[in-house]
Amino acid sequence: MSHRKFERPRHGNLGFLPRKMAQRNRGRIRSWPKDNPSHDPHLTAFLAYKAGMTHIVRELDVPGSKMHKKEVVEAVSVIEAPPMIAVGLVGYVKTIKGYATIHTVWAQHLPEQFRRTSVRDWGRSSKKAFTNYTKNMFDGAGKKTYDKQILAIKRYAAFVRVIAISQPKTIKGMRQKRSHVLEIQVNGGCVADKVNFALSLFEKEIPVSSVFEDSEVVDALAITTGHGFEGVVHRWGVTRLPRKTHKGLRKVACIGAWHPARVGYTVPRAGQHGYHHRVNPHLKIYKIGTSALKDKANARCDADLTDKTITPMGGFRGFGIVQNDYLLLKGSVPGPKKRVLTLRKTLRLLTNRASTEKIHLKFIDTSSVRGHGKFQTTEEKLKFMGPTKRVALAKKAEEAKTKKSSGKGKKDKKGGAKDTKSSQKKGTKK
Repeated sequence: MSHRKFERPRHGNLGFLPRKMAQRNRGRIRSWPKDNPSHDPHLTAFLAYKAGMTHIVRELDVPGSKMHKKEVVEAVSVIEAPPMIAVGLVGYVKTIKGYATIHTVWAQHLPEQFRRTSVRDWGRSSKKAFTNYTKNMFDGAGKKTYDKQILAIKRYAAFVRVIAISQPKTIKGMRQKRSHVLEIQVNGGCVADKVNFALSLFEKEIPVSSVFEDSEVVDALAITTGHGFEGVVHRWGVTRLPRKTHKGLRKVACIGAWHPARVGYTVPRAGQHGYHHRVNPHLKIYKIGTSALKDKANARCDADLTDKTITPMGGFRGFGIVQNDYLLLKGSVPGPKKRVLTLRKTLRLLTNRASTEKIHLKFIDTSSVRGHGKFQTTEEKLKFMGPTKRVALAKKAEEAKTKKSSGKGKKDKKGGAKDTKSSQKKGTKK
């Protein structure tokens, strides 16, 4: 850089190079929490789906601080987490070239949403994926092989992972029939205990409450929102050139010296913006809510007047209705609505005050996200505003219908009485 009068920081962060598109749509876990054999066997990750954001009111519990026992308003992300299903088990052994799989063992009955993942076009296929495995591995000689593989994993494995699938088809706003698949490491206990624990989960639903707890801190791994091919001003935040610049002004004026005769990696260039793999560490779980199908008051707090669910009035924009179990995570998470999130236990034990604080929510906002919503539920709105024109018209129509039906009944009764009298007269005349 030539002489300049003032210094300034560089534009853009070099900490995430190269800025290229992610290979897959799901967050990939490269590191797992450290195993502690003294604990009981447990899972360390879960798949969930981003629904939207809202805000909460809670009371701070920080003794010694001026904010102790005072109310704060904080933004939270609403994550829908349908139960996962365990479909397999894999054991890894340590070799001189790294870790290698010993055997992969599958459950006997595999759901169609998982078998779809092994075929490119399920509709045109013969739909026979895994049929031979389930036929041959659970009878006679196949059963012996199956037991031998499990025994080999117990004997030689360094660590064990459960192969689990998500259930996007249970989410009301999603049309995806193919599930996302994740290998989840089992921590705690000896290897034999881990294998027995994994086998006990086969073909069963795993709720998110069995993996995480309220007030726990987790990491969120996801793919950010994609923006396609972008120029240097939008991608790196460089300053535009003066208005009269020849051949455009949304550019970098000098991309380097004559020698070395190449463009440096630190020079901002146009390219892919967004759809990058990112990790949001240390997000606090403010609440783990039950399904709206089981609990119609799964978002009710101390300050609420009526029962309400976590779905705001009119639904989450771009997502719809949250009807499965859900999580409230502090702050934002990467990616757009409906994108799959990989939630993982933290890699190290956090002991600071913010991480160990117990959360008690006083209020969760469920007003409409499509405007300046004043009401938390439709019942509250109707009580305050009175019946709408549509409701009043429908009520009038019902009243008219009931009057009409009651009038017909009276006429029929009168007609019947007249007939009996006339018949009696005719009889006396005869």
